[in-house]
Amino acid sequence: MNALAWNRFQFGFTITYHYLFPQLTMGLALLILLFKLIALKTKNTYYNDAARFWGRLFGINFAIGVVTGIPMEFQFGTNWARFSSFAGGVVGNTLAMEGMFAFFAESAFLGLFLFGERRFGNKINLLAAFMVFFGSWLSGYFIIATNAFMQHPVGYRLASDGRLELVDFWAFVLNPWAIYEYLHNMCASVVTASFAVAAVGALYLLLGRHQEYGKVFLKMGVVAGLVSSLLQVFPTGDAQGKMLARYQPPALAAMEGAFKTSAHAPLVIIGQPNERTGQIENPITVPDVLSFLAYGSTRAEVRGLDSFPPDQRPDNAIMAYYAYHIMVGLGTIFIALMGLSAFLLWKGRLYTSRALLWVLLCSFPFPYIATTMGWVAAEMGRQPWVVYGLQRTAHATSPLLSGGDVAFSTLGFMGLYLVIGIVFLYLFCRELAHGPSPLTATGEAVVPESGTAVTI
Repeated sequence: MNALAWNRFQFGFTITYHYLFPQLTMGLALLILLFKLIALKTKNTYYNDAARFWGRLFGINFAIGVVTGIPMEFQFGTNWARFSSFAGGVVGNTLAMEGMFAFFAESAFLGLFLFGERRFGNKINLLAAFMVFFGSWLSGYFIIATNAFMQHPVGYRLASDGRLELVDFWAFVLNPWAIYEYLHNMCASVVTASFAVAAVGALYLLLGRHQEYGKVFLKMGVVAGLVSSLLQVFPTGDAQGKMLARYQPPALAAMEGAFKTSAHAPLVIIGQPNERTGQIENPITVPDVLSFLAYGSTRAEVRGLDSFPPDQRPDNAIMAYYAYHIMVGLGTIFIALMGLSAFLLWKGRLYTSRALLWVLLCSFPFPYIATTMGWVAAEMGRQPWVVYGLQRTAHATSPLLSGGDVAFSTLGFMGLYLVIGIVFLYLFCRELAHGPSPLTATGEAVVPESGTAVTI
């Protein structure tokens, strides 16, 4: 592997590992806020205890996310210096705002939420929960806006020195690509959090521990999971697909396995792409559907990979195809699973359906896989560009780094992240073992089964 390949691998590894944590953080922020709102309206203390319990898990997840995200800030300078020099005048704005505004708001109010409930009361605690939600989702938007510029650059001009300059801040921040990508991404985060909450609820019911809390977790996880899974398909996924068709037709062709330009283009459900023959082998397709989904007409022409020069096509169309289809396939399964769970919840049979509880318990890793595959599809589809149409990935690296240098530091990151992962699992599982508990007048959370107390 040359230096470019190692740089891409290292950044891909670090950002994939890092994003395991923010996706749960952003999704949990919404669910914790919902727990608090329901508790305030219904006076049901189980929901307030649930918010406190998931707030502690949120804090662990948030801290690990911060630690794993730090290396990427340095990689912009150490590994991608030419990209930073070329586009830093634009993307540096949103990266700075994410750190100065959103991150600090989230961090400050997280402390108030976790440690200020007894001192300031439920309403201030609800305000803190809202600000944690607002800060985490605002942080997500600034990061998405940065990526959206790389996917669909707007609001810039090319200066005389060959660098990009920001000329329209609002066009940049309100990039249509950013809005649709953000909505799709945040729904995915809620899916991840919903499956995690439902899985913990299923675990407690299967173990016969914290059963009332388990029911609360299941109800929230299933309802939020069904709604967010449906929103992933329409309107957010549909809008994102139409943006691809309009602005990145080579990426759409790669993801859909469209090797040849055609009208009445079929949607490939299953099949193995063969780049050598330019065909999908053993396909199961639905006629006309791709044309309709991409352009709103079954007669519309969908450009295939054959209509683009080789140097304008994604350099790994096969990976983009499989990543996209894994994401879509898992998303379809999520709707079916949460739909069935919601039906049994409505019928009052979910809490006693041990088979489905086991399925919900074992399903929590799959939203992580689906989200990761979605990002792989998006980033592989953008290739060979780092800023679409303006700078190629091959021209974005730091010129003085050798492949060996990057390989060595990659091994270091792997070892460090292994240790961080072990610490995270220990802390997370310890909180799961303690479980949720009511708050006493002294500010202690009592675990009913053991009678012990955990100071918060």
